[in-house]
Amino acid sequence: MVPALLLLVFVTLQRLAELAWNRGNEARLRAAGAVEAGGAHYPVMVALHGGWLAALWVFGWDRQLIWGWVAAYVMLQFGRAWVLATLGRRWTTRVFVVPGETLVRRGPYRFVSHPNYVVVALEIFVLPLAFGLRGVALAFGVANLALLAWRIRVENQALSAAVRT
Repeated sequence: MVPALLLLVFVTLQRLAELAWNRGNEARLRAAGAVEAGGAHYPVMVALHGGWLAALWVFGWDRQLIWGWVAAYVMLQFGRAWVLATLGRRWTTRVFVVPGETLVRRGPYRFVSHPNYVVVALEIFVLPLAFGLRGVALAFGVANLALLAWRIRVENQALSAAVRT
């Protein structure tokens, strides 16, 4: 039970820290003339991610962890850190573009157009499996893939219209 609680506390604090970092980045981007694209999907994304975290707390807090899946989740955190370090002050939870900016082509973006979404899609599937919650993994994993299809379409359109390649 204690390892499960510690993992849940870690994930929750990580997400809260990211939201705080996001807020500062959003303010800087807006000051630089950034425009938000596709804001209609954002409340859906917040609900999905909030529901996922709530489901982990409700159903996982007292479970025995499956350490292989925990290790997979830990490995994904290296990918998350690489993405965040690469984007730096450009990373947000919303889609913002600064007209005339160039696309990021370093770090994981040399290999994949949307590495953050790859990491998030895997996290949403893998972390529930660490608690043995296959239904949560499947339900939120599939819902997240549908949401990401929408989000990536919005982001690609915004980037192609406003950013130099």
